[in-house]
Amino acid sequence: MKRLSQRLIAAVVVGLVALPAVAAAQRKLIAPFRGDAEVEITKPNTRLVGNEVITTILVKSNASGPLAGFRVEENWYDRAGTPVGGDTYRHPRPLPPNTVIEVTLRTPRRPNMQSNQYQFLHANGNIKTKIVPKLELPKEQD
Repeated sequence: MKRLSQRLIAAVVVGLVALPAVAAAQRKLIAPFRGDAEVEITKPNTRLVGNEVITTILVKSNASGPLAGFRVEENWYDRAGTPVGGDTYRHPRPLPPNTVIEVTLRTPRRPNMQSNQYQFLHANGNIKTKIVPKLELPKEQD
């Protein structure tokens, strides 16, 4: 009886240890998209909240593969065209195709801020943007 219980415990331990390895083996690595990618964006929503300028943009990837190192840079300029600040958003994982994300950029407010400019980039090329009237964020999965 003692050997039987030891074998059962050993089988359970082996199963628990092997389970993550099986799950990892089922995942496939997908090569990131290379070259000029296309994304759809909504018109940037810029608002003043307290002492910050907050810009929100919805972005949808139209690339045929994931965009590694996806980032958005916002630069603010004064009337003379001198840079006065900005912010950068970097997506923490490769951005899968046909995925909609919300990008939020926060910049401290300065009295001489006049205009801003956005730059969309990814690790393996440039990004071409197309402004669309509306994008829908996916509902949260619990």
